Amino acid sequence: MFPYAHLPKTFRTSPRRGAAAVLTAALLGVTAAGAAWSATPAAPAPARASATVRTCTVSDLYLSMGRKEGAAGSLYWAIQFTNTSTTACALRGYPGVSALDTSHHQIGPAATHSGSSYGTVTLAPAHSASAIARTTNGPVGGPCLRTASYLRIYPPGSRSAALVPAPWKTCSGIFQVGPVNVDGAF
Repeated sequence: MFPYAHLPKTFRTSPRRGAAAVLTAALLGVTAAGAAWSATPAAPAPARASATVRTCTVSDLYLSMGRKEGAAGSLYWAIQFTNTSTTACALRGYPGVSALDTSHHQIGPAATHSGSSYGTVTLAPAHSASAIARTTNGPVGGPCLRTASYLRIYPPGSRSAALVPAPWKTCSGIFQVGPVNVDGAF
């Protein structure tokens, strides 16, 4: 079972549940920390609408880290993409992710793709989507690399990256990332 699957459906909004998700989240007493789960007032537009929407660039997005969660020997950490522009933009596919030390030197290889299928996610202004990064939860089957200070993240389709403060430790040679989506899926 994927570690984010236990979240109430209201955290994984759909186009029909946007307003209901906000009301339900408020009633559940969601705190500011809960907002990091990509609970947005309304879900991004469906993929069919994105054919005429431009691709999001680094300058359109605020990148941040959600909450870490462990399950079955793995550590999962959500990378949040929030549209800070005044128009809708789209993300499709996998972000490029690598771990960096305090001097911005790469530690180990970049993340590989999880292999999950994906669609286009259209983000209205102030809406978010996420991609999940994964490693093992400690040296299970191999050693851990030194702890990184940042993740360098290239949004899908972008040649520019953002540095996000993130104490990340790749263990057992496993560093994967899932595609950008609004379901919290890896």
